[in-house]
Amino acid sequence: MDIKTATALRRLRLVSAPEAVSFLLLLVCSVLKRTTEFNAVPVMGAVHGLLFVLYVIFWADAWNRARWSVGTGALYFVLSVLPTGGFFAERRLKREAEDAVVASRAVAEGAVKA
Repeated sequence: MDIKTATALRRLRLVSAPEAVSFLLLLVCSVLKRTTEFNAVPVMGAVHGLLFVLYVIFWADAWNRARWSVGTGALYFVLSVLPTGGFFAERRLKREAEDAVVASRAVAEGAVKA
């Protein structure tokens, strides 16, 4: 895995958990808006919207660079629209990055051929 691909996956990973947290907070704010006088939906909506747009941009870049299959790319997109999906995306991306490091070390040590 080259450095640009690793960077794209890292950016996607770093934004996925905050995006999931902002989604959950937006849901809580929506409930509070309807049940109390507290209305933080405009603020949380803007924060979540920004994080979601960043996620989609980073997702498209990672899909392009990592050359994921359509199924893998679609999975990461679907995870972005589920309330807790970002947490699963982050864990899966972390595992993918760790596997790439192990594979590159094996190639460097000559244990396997590239």
